[in-house]
Amino acid sequence: MITVEQAKRLRKAGALWVPGAGDRFVVPDRDMDDDVFVVSDMTVEVHDYPGGKVIGFNGTTEWALDSIEQREVIWLPREDQLRNLLGTHFQALEATPGGYTIRLTDDSTFPAPDAEQAYANALLHLLNG
Repeated sequence: MITVEQAKRLRKAGALWVPGAGDRFVVPDRDMDDDVFVVSDMTVEVHDYPGGKVIGFNGTTEWALDSIEQREVIWLPREDQLRNLLGTHFQALEATPGGYTIRLTDDSTFPAPDAEQAYANALLHLLNG
């Protein structure tokens, strides 16, 4: 999984998120930084309102958070989402002794201990390029 810091840098660099089922996110700065939530049709749903998207928590009686605006959460994209965002720039994912390396079509490489982190580093390179 990518780090929250990588996710914050991706958002700042312009990676756009359209929330959907299966998407992971964190709620920062509310003493829940280590809790990863998943959008689900049963417990965490996305609602479209005139003022923007709101993520609703259904059946969460253990803490007082019914919903939160999308802009207040940090998206943790999955490997397939990161690969899709790289688009035609992606060339290969290679297993290495220290983890994984992403190679882009310009032959730049991005090693990391985790495949998703390598994808995130490559995407940050493209977005900040």
